[in-house]
Amino acid sequence: MTTASRRWFGGRDESRRADAQAAKDAAAAAFYELDSAQRDLRISIETIAAADGSPAARQAGEGFAALGQRIDQVSHVYIEAVDAHDLDRPELEGSVAARARDELTRARDELVRVKGELDRFAQGIQPLLDKAETQLARVAPARERAKAALLAASDALDAVRAKGIRADDLAARLAALGPELTKLNEGAGRHGVQETVQRADRILRDAEAVLAEVARLPERAAEVDRRLVSLRTRAQALRNRADRVDPVLSELRRRFSAACWQDLQHVPDQAVRDIAHAEDRLHEAAQAREEQRWADVGSLIDAVRASLEATDEAVSAAQDRLTRLEAVARNPQAEVDRTRFAIRDAQRLAMAGRSVPDPRHARPLDESVARVDRALAGLEGRHPDYWAFLLEMQDVRAAVNRVVNGIRAERGHG
Repeated sequence: MTTASRRWFGGRDESRRADAQAAKDAAAAAFYELDSAQRDLRISIETIAAADGSPAARQAGEGFAALGQRIDQVSHVYIEAVDAHDLDRPELEGSVAARARDELTRARDELVRVKGELDRFAQGIQPLLDKAETQLARVAPARERAKAALLAASDALDAVRAKGIRADDLAARLAALGPELTKLNEGAGRHGVQETVQRADRILRDAEAVLAEVARLPERAAEVDRRLVSLRTRAQALRNRADRVDPVLSELRRRFSAACWQDLQHVPDQAVRDIAHAEDRLHEAAQAREEQRWADVGSLIDAVRASLEATDEAVSAAQDRLTRLEAVARNPQAEVDRTRFAIRDAQRLAMAGRSVPDPRHARPLDESVARVDRALAGLEGRHPDYWAFLLEMQDVRAAVNRVVNGIRAERGHG
């Protein structure tokens, strides 16, 4: 072969080597583009999986997995083509370079084709991705709000403890949120968006509730102290009033028949016992206050208040009885007039728009008139039972009121 021929063939080999190198570079670029697109799409799929448990989201994951298999196949073909040919070898023959170019070009074409599938797949799941990103955008703010609430509650708890106020129950409630906080920090990728946001909301709500109770503790302690003082004062005042019940009972015995006061005989002794019991409970409440058992303090205070109210009513009953009996003894007709006025009003209502009253209304009203007459007649005699008379008038008015309410209800319904 002549020198010129060798130069020509050598030049053609160099051209084939250059073409093969260009094909290799193009295949490498296609491989890296595909790899980058796959990594981006994997992030998108993970985002969708974290935020969406729908069948469409599961199908997207399955589709990405299938694409991954095809990507692995074409990537393997590309890598084998690159490994099979050392384009930098000096003695590389033109035919080998041409074969390398063809294999690398085919590998590049497959990489580009699968990259196109990947791009179309990414476009198809874009609505799912947009929805998932919107959902995920809720996670970070919700998590930060929950953590901020926990920190605020913890700081407030430390502050009241520094003032000597224990809050062991509230501290326990905060501590119980620890496992929930751990799960919250693990994120939506592990627990899903909905569950993570709901967990954050629960932590926020519980922490804010603890914070509110912690904030009330100083005022709560002061209020408990005020109530204890007030109840002690009230108990002492009731004790003094109970001492004055006996003279009232003596007056009742002197002026009125036994039927008017017998049910009040037990009041002085019972009041003394009830007040002593209330004072014992107040002592228990003070001890619970000292130990900062707030729930126990509250229940004891409520029990003492209810007991003192009942005792107050019993102690007041004797004086009220004497006052009412004195009034009716002076002028029983006033009570009769009051009751008859109620009956006449009811009778006018029963006759309104009618020429004949409804027997359902007339009978009880007529009976009420008769009861008033009988009660008034019962006051005749040496020792009238004024208390029975008062109770009868009260009961008659109640019966009349039931008739009035029944008439109004019927007409309102009509």
